[in-house]
Amino acid sequence: MLRFLGRGSAFADEQNAACFVDEDRLVLIDCGMSAFHLLRHKGPDGIAACCRRKGLPAGTDSFSDSTSTPESHIHELYVLVTHTHGDHVGGIPMLIHYAYYIWKLPVTIVAPSEEVRQDLEFLFDRLEGCSRKTYTLTTVDTVPYWSLQAILTSHAPELEGRCFGFRLMIDGRSVIYTGDTSTLAPFLPYLDEVPDSQLYTEASTKKQPVHLYVDDMISETTDRIRQGAEVFVMHLDDEQSMRERIEGTAIRLAPLYNEPQGPQGTEEDTQMSQEHENMLKDIFAVSEQLYAEMKGSSENYHSKMIEHLTTMGKVLSDADRASFWKWDKANHTLWTLAATGTDRITIPDNTGLVGKSLAEGRVIVTNDPYNDPNFNSEVDKKTGYVTKSILVMPVSNIKGEYIGAYQVINKLGGDGKFDEVEDCRKLSLAAIICGLALESDVFLEESYTDKLTGLKNRMGFFSDFNRTYFKIIKNPDISLSLFISDIDKFKSVNDTYGHNAGDEVLKHVAKIMSDNCRECDGIYRWGGEEFIMIMTDANMEKCAAKAEELRKLIEESSCEAEGHVIRHTMSFGVTEFNPAKTIEENISVADAKLYLAKEGGRNQVVI
Repeated sequence: MLRFLGRGSAFADEQNAACFVDEDRLVLIDCGMSAFHLLRHKGPDGIAACCRRKGLPAGTDSFSDSTSTPESHIHELYVLVTHTHGDHVGGIPMLIHYAYYIWKLPVTIVAPSEEVRQDLEFLFDRLEGCSRKTYTLTTVDTVPYWSLQAILTSHAPELEGRCFGFRLMIDGRSVIYTGDTSTLAPFLPYLDEVPDSQLYTEASTKKQPVHLYVDDMISETTDRIRQGAEVFVMHLDDEQSMRERIEGTAIRLAPLYNEPQGPQGTEEDTQMSQEHENMLKDIFAVSEQLYAEMKGSSENYHSKMIEHLTTMGKVLSDADRASFWKWDKANHTLWTLAATGTDRITIPDNTGLVGKSLAEGRVIVTNDPYNDPNFNSEVDKKTGYVTKSILVMPVSNIKGEYIGAYQVINKLGGDGKFDEVEDCRKLSLAAIICGLALESDVFLEESYTDKLTGLKNRMGFFSDFNRTYFKIIKNPDISLSLFISDIDKFKSVNDTYGHNAGDEVLKHVAKIMSDNCRECDGIYRWGGEEFIMIMTDANMEKCAAKAEELRKLIEESSCEAEGHVIRHTMSFGVTEFNPAKTIEENISVADAKLYLAKEGGRNQVVI
């Protein structure tokens, strides 16, 4: 069907101009200055994208050039001219100029007759930017598309014999477009010939000699509507009055380019508008939560952002569940940073549809998962959930390296199946922001990590203390202890075996410590050859016992480096956290005990 860039008369803000898309062509019927301004703002692809889709809620205007997709890429512009009044052709010279110099698109102007073609040629030849090389001017009989016919009609006396409407075939449907007319008589034979035609007709709420009066139009189309015709009114002098005049009839306002069916759409259009409205409310609710988290300087802002955006992706794609996965390449695992409807999941990175999507670097869609060999049904077996459709979208960092994936499960609307193009378009913004948040999180995580040993560094220690341990020491029912330790005579290791060997000894110690601490404890490289362990729910005796266990393991172990077998020992200073003291003061207490261990002969634990 036709869409309209404006449906008003000469003095309206948006003058009458229709459009449709045919393959890679955007076709306009007339082009006033207001239509040109809209085209310049949205771009041919933006207008075409709106025309090709079912539409948006009435009155919205969210499509722009950025919505352009390969399926809506425009390579040619056509303008069919009905007559030469300024509100119908005033934007054409600027359109020619802009298309040639800015969009680099060919423009073909189609006149309904040779006389009108000559009038247009006279006009364009005298305007800067409209040299003959910048456009093609022809007549309807030379255009091989749309079964195009010009229909002579009556309008203003000065245009007698030079005012026309058109008959076209658009998507297999007969379309009759009256242009400005004072009568339907020239068009009714075509409407009677194909009863289910679409008729786009001018109509005026005021009775005047040069425009078709709305009451006359209604009387002449009522029976034809019963026979299958669809009737739309355009070139409106008073839109509100026109709404009132056609209320109770099957006649509708000509649909604007960004409306489903115009304000008087079908029940399906009303439902679509309501669905869009509900979706926007859900999106705004998530955005409001996200903004509140940002204003509150939440401790875990990145993870909260990803949780909220995962929820937004669920809303945008109309899915039952959504999850955002982090790819931990060092440990060859995938795990959910955020997931709706389920607990955290961790899987090997070479398994499942998420693993396949990241390995192949492409979107994966399956609408029959139980027959897909890459689908892991174990979670469904444990929980009783039934997975019917899945879409996985890989997410990259700014270098183009894949770092995670967005997954949505079970499409709720339509036929219950995900569409790779449409659903990815809806998910793309949330996925991009999630990717940026994850990349920022990874960068922060790396800044907290000692690259040699893989343990957290001093920055990581203070971050964990402020986020986690500080809350624990305020609880009088839970003990928190720590030890600080030092590799004995580490300088002699470097001097004797070299710094590469020293690095291997540091890694060796770090591995023994990390392999023998609880998940609730934290082990950190404090700097140089010093290490700190924080133990939760542990008094000083329990912490000292752990230090003694580690001292023995290290003493009994050996490190092979640079062709040498290196044996070494460690000293430990232990303390229980005193809530009345600062973290630095508590560490100083442990450090003083470590000094006593070193002074007392090394290779011992001092409490």
